[in-house]
Amino acid sequence: MIEGFGRRACAALLLLCLPASVLAQSNTSSPDPEGAGFSAKRLGRIAPWYQAQVDAGALASAVVAIARNGKLAYLQAIGTYDRAGKNPLTPDAIFWIASMTKPVTSVAAMMLVEEGKLDLTAPVSEYLPIFKDKPVGVEDVDPETGKHTLLLEPEKRPMLVIDLLRHTSGLIYPDEGKTALHMMYGLADFRRNRTLADFVASLASLPLAHQPGEVWEYSWSVDVLARVIEVVSGQPFDQFLDSRIFKPLRMVDTGFYVPDEKRARLVDPIPGGRAAVWDVTKPARLFSGGAGLVSTAPDYLRFCQMLLNGGELDGVRILSAKTVQQMTTNALPPDARFAGENGQFVGPRVGTGWGLGFAIRTNPDFSLLPGAVGSFNWSGLWGTYFWIDPVDKLIAVQMIQVPPDAGVPYRDALRHLTYAALSVPRPSTLPAPIILSADALNSFAGTYDFGASLSSRDRQAPIPAFAFAGVGVNVALRDNKVTVRGPVEGGPASKAGVIAGDVLTEADDVPLAGLSMNQVLEKLRGPAGSPVRLKIARKDHDPIEVTIVREPIRPAGARIEVRVEDGALAIAAKGRWEVLNFEKGKTTSARPTSNSEFLVEDDDHTRLAFVRDEAGKISGAVLNSGPWQITVAKVN
Repeated sequence: MIEGFGRRACAALLLLCLPASVLAQSNTSSPDPEGAGFSAKRLGRIAPWYQAQVDAGALASAVVAIARNGKLAYLQAIGTYDRAGKNPLTPDAIFWIASMTKPVTSVAAMMLVEEGKLDLTAPVSEYLPIFKDKPVGVEDVDPETGKHTLLLEPEKRPMLVIDLLRHTSGLIYPDEGKTALHMMYGLADFRRNRTLADFVASLASLPLAHQPGEVWEYSWSVDVLARVIEVVSGQPFDQFLDSRIFKPLRMVDTGFYVPDEKRARLVDPIPGGRAAVWDVTKPARLFSGGAGLVSTAPDYLRFCQMLLNGGELDGVRILSAKTVQQMTTNALPPDARFAGENGQFVGPRVGTGWGLGFAIRTNPDFSLLPGAVGSFNWSGLWGTYFWIDPVDKLIAVQMIQVPPDAGVPYRDALRHLTYAALSVPRPSTLPAPIILSADALNSFAGTYDFGASLSSRDRQAPIPAFAFAGVGVNVALRDNKVTVRGPVEGGPASKAGVIAGDVLTEADDVPLAGLSMNQVLEKLRGPAGSPVRLKIARKDHDPIEVTIVREPIRPAGARIEVRVEDGALAIAAKGRWEVLNFEKGKTTSARPTSNSEFLVEDDDHTRLAFVRDEAGKISGAVLNSGPWQITVAKVN
């Protein structure tokens, strides 16, 4: 395994421009970071971050594409096609995109709505009669015996077509929960050699899990929507997508399987392979509208650009701008409840709504979604991810294959690194430097914390809102093992001696192997002050057992450290991320231009205005005052 990782490292980082043929398909020229409004230097931090994950064995490969204002800003292939590390990746690598299929299916449905062939407010049973008068399952628990009984009640209103697009249909996924209904949904006949009609018929034999329109729960709704598209259009779903979306948009490598002539460009799956239903090397009969497609970063970038353009690309109109606006506006009822594993990522609590096929940022002050209000996104089971920011006219696409539940750190990294790389408008005039006394300069020294965001363009959730108590480790599931990617700096695990590469085998005598990521986190998190016994396997070391007392853990952010050197401030990044042009291990000089303002000697002419509290002590700073300003707090 170590030798394999070494070969991947030797394959190294591929900083590639698109081949001419792919460039034409992508409607782009070679990446032009500055022309798209980015700092090339700061965008250059993205590939090394992913390469570090490849070198650590957490990732085999990645393709990252970023566009802004209709211009390609960044396209990089990192790692190798194969997990053995022999075949360097290229930007046109093909990935199974899983749930990033859902936005494509939603666009297909809205095309039929525009043509007057499909009615969003009509009952689904108008197109699929097998969904007429669906009962709703309600689990009753006997308080004395604890026995579960499934009761059936009539639906209050029928499931509507719009419910399929916004996951309020009452349908669910089997892996979104642990109830009897979730287990029943696991019996649906979802096999690659069956048809959508077969699958939907088996699904319709099950009771709904919720009353239609009342609960958002991630579900098989979009697969049912794909069957509706077949019935309404009179075409098999794959043919409809190919003729109406893929060919017009020149998405040349997107479909439900990878033909032989393209097989060499298919990225290896994670260790253990894919379930038979997702074996994309064989033609399918089941055209899953929820998770079946394969694609490339250039192809999906074209799909996203069409949406950002209001439904048009290269003179080809797929949807009207009005329809795209409808799809990317929160469509959930104000009293909707949120259930299932993915319910933690949607709702007012996290500043996120749901439109007709996308998660939508709804809160200007915090959100789990990157970008401005109105930004929309979604991801795939194995880490593929995209978002579109209509305010900054920005698109980012990430293609990776990692285990389920392991994609969050990659999404977080791409979000941070992209917004932190946006160019900052330079002031038209620069103030002249002045001289301050040593005492005055020393009052600014200290550490300044950025919290959860590195950019004013991407206001993330305030740290206290997302604090939790736990042991303080970042973990990944690798080969069915819970491997520590790194302890949280200053957290209880770090203080107890836990190190990167450790494998957590048990928590309070419960084996962790075989558990999902959410189940593992349930074992590691708990009330502050509560202990947990961990058993740890460490390379070349006897098994370790340690008791850790849980503490409040807050997301690792970014900081800058300010010192005084040669009559100026010397500033360096500290913590998880580098910030603007401030780097780790390297100081950048800032000269005073007033008693509280400084100018940084960098390409952006970064400005710092320090803030004092009522007692006159420095309490924070504002970087680049104005529309792009970032406020930071002094922590010591």
